[in-house]
Amino acid sequence: MTADTNPIVYSEGDEIDERFKMSEVATQYDLLVVGGGINGAGIARDAAGRGVKTLLCEQADLAHYTSSASTKLIHGGLRYLEHYDFMLVRHALQEREILLRAAPHIIWPLRFVLPHHKELRPRWLIRLGLFLYDHIGGRKLLPASHSLNLTNHVTGNPLKDEFKSGFEYSDCWVQDARLVVLNVMDAAARGCEVRVRTQVTDLIRQDGYWDINLLDRATGEKTTVTARAVVNASGPWVEKTLDLDEEHDSKHGVRLVKGSHIVVPKLFDHSSAYIFQNADNRIVFAVPYENDYTLLGTTDVEVGDEPGEEAIEQKEIDYICSNVSEYFKVPVTPDQVVWTYSGVRPLYDDASENASKVTRDYKLDLDSRKNAPVLSVYGGKITTYRKLSEQAIDMLKEHLTIKGPDWTGAAALPGGDIPNADFTNFLSQTLERLPWLEDELAYDYARNYGTRITHLIKDAQSMNDLGRHFGGLLYQAELDYLVEHEWVRTAEDVLWRRSKKGLQLSAEQTAVVAQYLNTQYGFDQEA
Repeated sequence: MTADTNPIVYSEGDEIDERFKMSEVATQYDLLVVGGGINGAGIARDAAGRGVKTLLCEQADLAHYTSSASTKLIHGGLRYLEHYDFMLVRHALQEREILLRAAPHIIWPLRFVLPHHKELRPRWLIRLGLFLYDHIGGRKLLPASHSLNLTNHVTGNPLKDEFKSGFEYSDCWVQDARLVVLNVMDAAARGCEVRVRTQVTDLIRQDGYWDINLLDRATGEKTTVTARAVVNASGPWVEKTLDLDEEHDSKHGVRLVKGSHIVVPKLFDHSSAYIFQNADNRIVFAVPYENDYTLLGTTDVEVGDEPGEEAIEQKEIDYICSNVSEYFKVPVTPDQVVWTYSGVRPLYDDASENASKVTRDYKLDLDSRKNAPVLSVYGGKITTYRKLSEQAIDMLKEHLTIKGPDWTGAAALPGGDIPNADFTNFLSQTLERLPWLEDELAYDYARNYGTRITHLIKDAQSMNDLGRHFGGLLYQAELDYLVEHEWVRTAEDVLWRRSKKGLQLSAEQTAVVAQYLNTQYGFDQEA
């Protein structure tokens, strides 16, 4: 799935730029993408699909940081309307429809209930916001918003009696880390070379190209490659990556804002999510999660430390519990928390007075001095990554040989080529075709892998053919598939990013998964 990394052999008559004929150079690329989060993954996919010889480097695992720490939503951002970010909301809502068609296995519609809190926003303002939300994005696939009588609706049952009315609208759920991986898989299938756990240690601008030093963090091996252009999609490290180029003079800045979430045992028995207004003008979501849990969040905490080691603080847990307990009959308390996660959003610094008001829109900054461009990505939302990626490659057109038009708007992601994007029908057909596969596992595979389920189960004809059972819904067949096709190296990669099966496994079972990856594949679990 990766390009050949042997030294280039130049034969007589090869039409290769003389500047690249250096004996120390291991490989020549058109484009280096730094960062394996959603933006880097999307840009690598777009570039590879347009014939650009691309290398994607990620210092850890794919979606290791921010892109696996979202609220798992493909949405326009209803609250951004109050900040007058109309264009951001419009673009996000348009992308919501495109992504739903591209990956109906990992993205699906979700209805949101907004109880009316009489002491906060007036009803007319919420109605106006929802009217705009329904219409400014050209909604076609999802049902419109409407009012709710919570006294006789199932979603009113878990709420305090004072919340008698509310509103319901549509957005989408996404398995965020899988969205990243599927973009990288598609990029690799189109010729992109992918190197995980590979750090860019130096960027040296030459006349018309870049020398790039790389460090394989698993093996310690150092290599040098060249590229005609660089995309800096390193998220919270965007400024640190720029600093590797001693000549850079970017005038833009990044604002690091931590968002934390908590997971608790299931708080309600229906499939809708809640969006709760808070007195501080922020909102908190309560979303059905992994069948048996509820996901609650998020927070906005400005941070100034080195990113990568974020953890939730007790005051964040207390904040989330306090705000959702304002609405639920049964209070949510810190002792109920079974898992937490935190991530740093690398937002474009627009000089807003507080973290919650910093724009979630993106900024692309192109520095093309010496005809050796570096394009840096600031900010952005997971929902708008595809449009961001398309725009990034368009900005590099004069520096790269682009072989084709924009293409990602109508292309399915791996496993997403489900007829009519009808997941319900696809699941029914899967259950019919694989009657031996336990229903819960069939659903899990269909949701995570879509039409690629056949690559996972291969020739299996019974549950025993799936191999060793590690606990929960994790079998050897899936683990081997993830190593072979999705760059998995550690138990954490499997249990907390490619899936959330870590919620199902004990510490002892998790250790067995790690041991299997080490003994079967030789993967150092500390690398």
